[in-house]
Amino acid sequence: MASVQAVSINFLPAATGITESPLFSWVIGSCGRNCVQRAYQVQIAGEETFSEVLYDTGLVAGECSAHVRVDDFIPRQGRIYWVRVRVVTSSDTEDDLLSAFSPPAKMIGGLEDPQSLMDQFITVEGPEDVMKARGTYIRRRFSLEKEIASAVIYSTAQGNYQLHLNGKRVSTDELAPGWTSYDERLQYQSYDVRDFLTGGENVIGAHLGAGWYKSTLSFLLIHNFYGEYAALSLTLLVTYTDGTTQTVITDADWKGDYSPVLNAQLYDGETYDARLEQDGWNEPGFDDTRWMSVRSTPCTSKRIEAQVGSPVTLHECMAPTRAFTTPKGERVIDFGQNMSALVEIRGVGKEGDTVVLRMFEVLDRDGNVYTDNLRSAQQRIMYTLKDDRPFIYRPHFTFFGFRFIHVESFPGRSDLDGFRAYAIYSDMEKTGSFECSNPDLNQLQHNIEWGLKSNFVDIPTDCPQRDERLGWTGDAQIFCRTASFNVNSYAFFSKWLRDLALDQAVIGGVGHVVPDVLNKYPVENPMLKNGTHSAAAWGDAAVVNPWVMYLTHGDTEILSRQWDSMKGWIDFMRTHSEGHIWNYRLQFGDWVALDAEEGSYFGATPNDLTCTAYYAYSTGLFVKIARVLGKDTVADEYESLQRDIISTFRSTFFTEDGEMTAQTQTAHILALHFNLVPEVHRAKTLERLKKLLEKENGHLVTGFVGTPYFTHALSANGALEEAYDLLLKEDFPSWLYQVKKGATTIWEHWDGIRPDGSMWSPDMNSFNHYAYGAIGEWLYRVVAGLEIDEASPAYRHSIIAPRIGGNLTWVRGSFRSIYGEVSSAWKVDTGTGKSIVTLTVSIPANTSSSIRLLDGAVLVDGDGLDFARQGEMLEAETGSGTYCIRYTL
Repeated sequence: MASVQAVSINFLPAATGITESPLFSWVIGSCGRNCVQRAYQVQIAGEETFSEVLYDTGLVAGECSAHVRVDDFIPRQGRIYWVRVRVVTSSDTEDDLLSAFSPPAKMIGGLEDPQSLMDQFITVEGPEDVMKARGTYIRRRFSLEKEIASAVIYSTAQGNYQLHLNGKRVSTDELAPGWTSYDERLQYQSYDVRDFLTGGENVIGAHLGAGWYKSTLSFLLIHNFYGEYAALSLTLLVTYTDGTTQTVITDADWKGDYSPVLNAQLYDGETYDARLEQDGWNEPGFDDTRWMSVRSTPCTSKRIEAQVGSPVTLHECMAPTRAFTTPKGERVIDFGQNMSALVEIRGVGKEGDTVVLRMFEVLDRDGNVYTDNLRSAQQRIMYTLKDDRPFIYRPHFTFFGFRFIHVESFPGRSDLDGFRAYAIYSDMEKTGSFECSNPDLNQLQHNIEWGLKSNFVDIPTDCPQRDERLGWTGDAQIFCRTASFNVNSYAFFSKWLRDLALDQAVIGGVGHVVPDVLNKYPVENPMLKNGTHSAAAWGDAAVVNPWVMYLTHGDTEILSRQWDSMKGWIDFMRTHSEGHIWNYRLQFGDWVALDAEEGSYFGATPNDLTCTAYYAYSTGLFVKIARVLGKDTVADEYESLQRDIISTFRSTFFTEDGEMTAQTQTAHILALHFNLVPEVHRAKTLERLKKLLEKENGHLVTGFVGTPYFTHALSANGALEEAYDLLLKEDFPSWLYQVKKGATTIWEHWDGIRPDGSMWSPDMNSFNHYAYGAIGEWLYRVVAGLEIDEASPAYRHSIIAPRIGGNLTWVRGSFRSIYGEVSSAWKVDTGTGKSIVTLTVSIPANTSSSIRLLDGAVLVDGDGLDFARQGEMLEAETGSGTYCIRYTL
């Protein structure tokens, strides 16, 4: 019998700050084949028991189980809501059965006037604190005299904040309110705090830190980038059972003082003196008579908006795997995993003892501490003990990228039980899994996932350890599809894309980083003097990332919201192209490719080729987006433009006999993958790419632009064996070379650590840099064969088409879509002399799929499916269910 297993709200399991009618989607669980929804019913209540239903659609006929709105429902300010769904389904074995209601999903109504928070910012900092990054406490007493029905806090900060009620943390959020383009917008958070409150006296308190707002930011090392004072703005709205309300806001009635956090910088770490702790500062009964009065301070953002999801939280708690002393005598703690995390320490000493720790990524070739690649970032904890009682401490307003800890000072012996690391990243539901018979590929998948976790700390950063940690648009564009297999990245990227659009130049150019911290001040960096925005593959995040979100989640609203940004980017390229060849100011090209000249970051593929290739690619995506949105006139115009760009590309970068003018791997990869090759020369272009690969003994020499598409360009053009060979290379340079070197994340450079143990230049050598992890997309889409039908996105109609190879004996891949889990698992048996493939696929209820058996498959058992021959492919159409298919190759 069918059931509704889960309900999502705006693609999240719970949603806050909702001020418009949200989108509801649900997953139908069914053991029957060809299960479809015939009707649905959505109910909304003000309490989890649904004793009083506020909104009820009744049974609505239809198959739609995603992107459903409830007519006339708009959440009210200060209200908590619960949503549940039930459905009527039919399948091959059951007709028109009504399910039970789903488990309820929760949402919080947002502020009717979020701009009211703009006038309520308070701080305890003064002019003497402008260039400091100290922590501050602020608190306020208030009384509640009636029975409470509900209570919601709407809060935000200029800086970072941790919120407390009556001595308890209100949420698990870290680094709130997150990093946005603060000049333009600031996010507020919504918290249900009913269970934190009591009758009589209550105390609300906040711990404030500098955060992205005023601590040192970017490799330009600019302090106070957005403002000078860490400040809080808050509204607590209490609703009593008699219908009356009480409001508490940030005003002159609050008091404040300095906290034990003496310095908290994102790059440098935190200095904390426990002797300055004030026990009970956030509780009733605390004497705050000596505390200072707060003062109001202006909001430096143009507007305040509700957070759309994915707050930064703590996740895995990691215990260290070993403690040792290096040849130089340095005490080191090894966690066995490179990550973004907060270190927690515990021990016993005496008053005034100081713990000094420095976090770092790798050991040098001699096994000693290596910190040169951190550049100016200190990544250090300095903790002073309060007394001789056991202590426990975890930093408040920073995070670290590391695997190892150099213990510079510690009371007593620094043993393993004194250290823990809590992974810190945006709260995103895990949606995908990939594993296979090759343990090195499984480690590669592990490294991809941890590269994602480490660099999705509110924005898609390039790296989590050095004095940078910026939202480079190129990295995010390259990795977006891979990320969206592994986690539910909708809210994460939706939030970031809003800032991309806000920071976009009036003329349409897109910043190299978002939020854009390279355009505000004169840039002394020698390279960036040539341009701080609009590089091919970087700026194209404006188009590629919304398209990936649409494909993955089926939501047209993100396309509508980003429309002006996308069109602005395409028009920028058109305006600055000459005869449809585009090449604007500073271009990163095939960044850090191995075919670059010695000492250069720039690969050998000419910029005008990479720029024009991406110009054609993004314009083609824009045409598809215009069609989806029903903007056919615009689509016709830009489709004509795309044809002209492709024609120019072909006439410029191909000779008459079909040779490319640039004899690099990346040039041929882009031409093939972006369909820029004259069809008559496709086979020749592929053969030339294979020769260029052979010239490097089967190794890639590509950078950021060519690498993500290399295996795609091969496998989609009849070179599956070469694609697998490339993937499975174990010596330098390759993905598995890093694995063999003990990597637990993806490196920034193929030669971050060279075969002889020496390092790439320390000025830019991250060992936790997800861009090359884009190979993960190929693992899911080609090896496991999980593909989206663009005509029916979000896996409403999936395509299952695995490619068998690489001497793999089994593969399992799955993705939890908004409709449910779609999966593909295959294993190969060669015991009979033939390769017999057993393919098991699962298609979620209320969806359909095309199952394709490729590469000359001969059907043995179709499990009841009707396969038809189309050339070398067998294809069957099916609805939901689990199918076990056997065929030979």
